[in-house]
Amino acid sequence: MAQDVNPTRMELIKTKERIMLAQKGHKLLKQKRDALILEFFKIMKKAKDLRGELAKKMAAGYHSLAMAETYHNIQELSKVSLDLRKDIDVDIEVRNVMGVKIPNITVPEIKSIHFMDIPTYSIAGTSAKIDDAVENFTEIFDMVIKLAETETAMKRLILEIEKTKRRVNALEFVVIPQLNEQQKMISFRLEEMERDSFVSLKTIKRKLEKEKAWS
Repeated sequence: MAQDVNPTRMELIKTKERIMLAQKGHKLLKQKRDALILEFFKIMKKAKDLRGELAKKMAAGYHSLAMAETYHNIQELSKVSLDLRKDIDVDIEVRNVMGVKIPNITVPEIKSIHFMDIPTYSIAGTSAKIDDAVENFTEIFDMVIKLAETETAMKRLILEIEKTKRRVNALEFVVIPQLNEQQKMISFRLEEMERDSFVSLKTIKRKLEKEKAWS
């Protein structure tokens, strides 16, 4: 790249400006990368905690389901499951973290409507064992939604972190070194041209002085 550049003072000024711009971009991208990594680890901790809570809740859920199965036959449990089945609206809001869209997923019905308030749920036809199982799996569903939210956020963040790291490395190890080399080459050529001009002027001056002396 440097070999194709004209060694002029204007080109030297432009090269210095490009170096300053590249260094500024490099600094901003490093700040962005560090902020994304910080956010990634924060969400990763949240995901780790959620996985632990979900594992415990799943164990409790299957235990309550097993207890319900000892008091009710499979037809009764299947009927309760079908009575509770419904379409669920999912609300997704997006927040922007350094250019990365992070989803915030909520299911309003889980918070606003208790399963016992659902018209198709028969309190008289069920028992406390079934109530416990439904309660546990309702909480499990809510936790799965939250975990899906954090897992999606982590995937998007890691992709943006990798992309930002590549840009930082490209500037640090390719673009800026090439521009610095170009600046050195132009400076060297300009100094060389100035020396040549100085020698030429000295030669012309001596020649004129000799001609003057002979005349």
